[in-house]
Amino acid sequence: MSMPAPNARSTLHLPQGNWATVLDCLCAHFPAIDRDTWADRFVRGRVLGADGQPLEATHPYQVGLKVYYFREVPDEKPIPFEEQILHLDEHLLVADKPHFLPVMPAGEYVNETLLARLIKRVGNPDLVPIHRIDRLTAGLVLFSTNPESRGRYQALFRERKIDKRYEAICPALPNLDFPRDERLHMVDGEPFFLMKRGDGEPNSETRIEVLERRGELWRYALYPVTGRKHQLRLQMATLGAGICNDPFYPELLERGRRDQDDYTNPLKLLARGLEFVDPVTGERRRFESRLQLDW
Repeated sequence: MSMPAPNARSTLHLPQGNWATVLDCLCAHFPAIDRDTWADRFVRGRVLGADGQPLEATHPYQVGLKVYYFREVPDEKPIPFEEQILHLDEHLLVADKPHFLPVMPAGEYVNETLLARLIKRVGNPDLVPIHRIDRLTAGLVLFSTNPESRGRYQALFRERKIDKRYEAICPALPNLDFPRDERLHMVDGEPFFLMKRGDGEPNSETRIEVLERRGELWRYALYPVTGRKHQLRLQMATLGAGICNDPFYPELLERGRRDQDDYTNPLKLLARGLEFVDPVTGERRRFESRLQLDW
């Protein structure tokens, strides 16, 4: 059993019901987890009350009671790539995330996430990612190290006061003019985890430049103005140059193939640079990934 990451806890406000205990409620609310498993979590102090203290399995049920519980994944698969810390101060941590490593706990990943690894390395349980990149994307991720200043850095992304630069290797597009501004109306696709092009006014925008040409493949610089889910991946695919080794766009691979990570063929997408005026110090900050996309 994989032990939970330091802050991989989830929150549940107990729903309306007629259960006698918190244990009874959790068993009914999460039927995929058997009663013995929940009982074991209570014994090991993995179910907490609003005050952060462990609850007894016999704790009386109360509608609306806030309960914290820790996700645990049996036999969590290690991801054989290491992150790098590029910068650390009293407000910020900047890390280089490798391909295949999730930023946050989700699904089958709890400890094998960038957040869990960094909390363990620097000993700061207050770490929170200010933005996220896809699990399959490599490169820069910015973390807040201090709750008191966190909101000021989060506002940089919300107010579009941060310049982001990505690199991607994709098929050549010799019939298009570059640089170009690509605007697209993006909507939820099917299955639920995909995005697609829809009708209506554009709600996503990216500046695209060509950095290098090597026959049938080019290296592109991508400057997203907006930050929608899968924005760069969908926009390049829509242009006819889906990012190399993308299992989602332009065609969704069958589940067996996309669920099996091929470490020798990562998605050719890298979060290369971040630049902004620090809202606390007033200085201009510029961070560059040390990772490279191989042809």
